[in-house]
Amino acid sequence: MEPLPRWDVSRLYPGLDSPEFRSAWESLVRAIDDLVALFDRHKVERRDSPPPLSEAVAAFDEVLTRYNEVLRQEHTIGAYIQSFLTTDSRDALAQATWSEFQQKTLPLNLLNMRLIAWVGSLDTDALIEHSAVAQEHEFAVRKAREWAAHLMSPAEEALAIELDLTGGAAWAKLYDTFASQLMVKLVLNGEERTLPMSAVRNLAYDPDRTVRQRAYEAELTTWAQSAVPIAAALNSIKGQVNVLARRRGWASPLDAALFINNIDRPTLDAMLEAAWEYFPHFRRYLHAKARLLGLSRLAWYDIFAPVGQFRRQWTFSEAQEFILQQFGTFSPRLRGMAERAFAERWIDAEPRPGKQDGAFCMGLRDDESLILVNYQESFGKMSTLAHELGHAYHNLNLARRTMVQRRTPMTLAETASIFCETIVKEAALAEADEAEQLAILEGDLQSACQVVVDISSRFLFESRVFEGRLQRELTPDELCAVMRNAQQETYGDGLDPEALHPYMWAAKPHYYSADLSFYNFPYMFGLLFGLGLYARYREDPDGFRTRYDDLLSSTGMADAATLAGQFGMDIRSPHFWRQGLEAVRGDIDRFASLVDKTLSAGGQHRESLGSAE
Repeated sequence: MEPLPRWDVSRLYPGLDSPEFRSAWESLVRAIDDLVALFDRHKVERRDSPPPLSEAVAAFDEVLTRYNEVLRQEHTIGAYIQSFLTTDSRDALAQATWSEFQQKTLPLNLLNMRLIAWVGSLDTDALIEHSAVAQEHEFAVRKAREWAAHLMSPAEEALAIELDLTGGAAWAKLYDTFASQLMVKLVLNGEERTLPMSAVRNLAYDPDRTVRQRAYEAELTTWAQSAVPIAAALNSIKGQVNVLARRRGWASPLDAALFINNIDRPTLDAMLEAAWEYFPHFRRYLHAKARLLGLSRLAWYDIFAPVGQFRRQWTFSEAQEFILQQFGTFSPRLRGMAERAFAERWIDAEPRPGKQDGAFCMGLRDDESLILVNYQESFGKMSTLAHELGHAYHNLNLARRTMVQRRTPMTLAETASIFCETIVKEAALAEADEAEQLAILEGDLQSACQVVVDISSRFLFESRVFEGRLQRELTPDELCAVMRNAQQETYGDGLDPEALHPYMWAAKPHYYSADLSFYNFPYMFGLLFGLGLYARYREDPDGFRTRYDDLLSSTGMADAATLAGQFGMDIRSPHFWRQGLEAVRGDIDRFASLVDKTLSAGGQHRESLGSAE
């Protein structure tokens, strides 16, 4: 592979130990102290009797304006520290700095709860009518009033926030650090090797089935050896979430997650109902892929096996060129953002020990982002890169909003990423021969199957873990059993039941957050919502472009149903979700037809049989 880029954050500060960073750090600490004093002066907390309206308006305007400014400072410094942690969890200075950062910014979490409780004590209708700042933040104000009804007493909320540092947040940190440092032993080509877990999981994309199987078996062995501390982290986080949900008056952690994600239960039920209806089609795709690979049924380690052939290797340079070209077909602004990302080194693409697995994008400063991927030369990884650049474009459009207005829920956070991913997929299909079409469709369906079928299994798993955790801690073996059952229910006969992935609960970092429970269904929402938007774009490209950037800039300023309504979409109806799933079914039909055509022509896919002994 060609050399892969690492991101460059020196444009912010020369380093964590630099005078420039220390100066910014001290400025943030002073700003937080001043903000605490401002809250105290205006008595921003739960009030039995609200202050006079004029006093409330003046206090709200000053407090929220200053609060947004401090959040902006805190976000940039936090992202800067994370840029070191996520690329090298063994960086002792970054670990210490992050721990200190969590302590120093703890008052902001306390102030957030005070602000919510205070707003819940006010006449919000009158506040919005008389305050320009409140009008600009109307959705957040009304959301705060609802949230206030689920707060514990001020003392209990303060205690919960302080204890989280040594509770849920500490367990999450343990998981991230521990999992990112796992090294896996396996034999490849007659040589015993020790690789980072992220590199071993990337071998799932290897064309050699023996390599994939070896990597899968070595991965499971390593997770099994590491299961005790990881299970402890999972049990502790889910236990904390259960307790706080009950004490705050939520019927379940799911109800709290729906509220945070700005959707309601009818929306979730409609989406899941439609998804389960289409599982047979996804199983049809898995069977077709198995036929193409000459297998009776896919094992877990075959899910990501490459099929078809590309004229290009999809090196990082090729991926960059293709993404820029296709983004330009949508708008110069989208292409320009991507050009900046490559030129200014927003992207860290090289897999290496200590680096976090997977891919993500985080806002850094103003309209700048940082993108982490573990790149491998394949169409799928190129598509992932386009996906993460979509997040960066979303951040670009959010940049003109205040920090409170930018609070986009996970359900809507995937909007631009899915859209950008679809742009490159459709472009690649349009210029591909049949062998390439097969590879492109397979890569896209592979992703869709993960987001619809596998996400459903993760949703079942997390729901059942929360239920079980109400009674007691679950052992690693019990967690594996719950995961295996969830995979069998969703994948059905699409996979070999003897070769599933019972340790997916250990492999996926999404479970390890006390703040973001059910970090799964929003991905399905994002995929199908994004496909719905892309369909609107195809119907009226010019009209769509004029509204799209405004939609992205508003994802923290209205609930999902309201935003969808602007494009004529009713997300509380299973019919809407079936439309997105129909697009996927069409790709499954096309893929199955190409598989049958290939096999009838005697072109059964032959996997590389290079020895992994």
